[in-house]
Amino acid sequence: MSFVEEVAATHGGENICACIQCGICTGSCPTAGEMEYPPRKIIALIRAGMRGEVLSSSSMWHCLSCYMCTLRCPRDVRPAELAHALKSLASRYNYRIKGTRAPAIYHSFVSSMINNGRVHELGMILRYYLTTNPLVALKIFPVGLKLLLRRRMPLRPHKTSGRRSLARMVKKFREIRGSH
Repeated sequence: MSFVEEVAATHGGENICACIQCGICTGSCPTAGEMEYPPRKIIALIRAGMRGEVLSSSSMWHCLSCYMCTLRCPRDVRPAELAHALKSLASRYNYRIKGTRAPAIYHSFVSSMINNGRVHELGMILRYYLTTNPLVALKIFPVGLKLLLRRRMPLRPHKTSGRRSLARMVKKFREIRGSH
């Protein structure tokens, strides 16, 4: 299967072949300037079969999910959903992403949700810093200490009653999609 076929077969990438390269998505995107490849260029790279360049770029991790691109697209390509599909593919194939730590915070967030049924901020941020750069955590330690002392951030997570159901749903979803 070619890269464009794989993207088209992934939820969110179904309409990629309908793109006419008009550039409205890039013009509508508030973070296009931060992206290595803005939405229009990403679509062109996917169509050219440039799997490595696309999945190792930071572009899709800059998507804010504001859906301005999707709203304005004349061909219903849904670039915001395409960004989510590319995140899924990059995670599935363990691509190392250039220029961003967004995948690490994303995985920390999802792990916290699965384990607790909701986000436990302290656990999430600890996991994030342990997987990226633990020494940077020292810079935010004073703020974290104040939050703990003022009981604004709990030490122990509050676990919801539906967390096991959520974990099963995520597991089933991952099995179906073949992602991590």
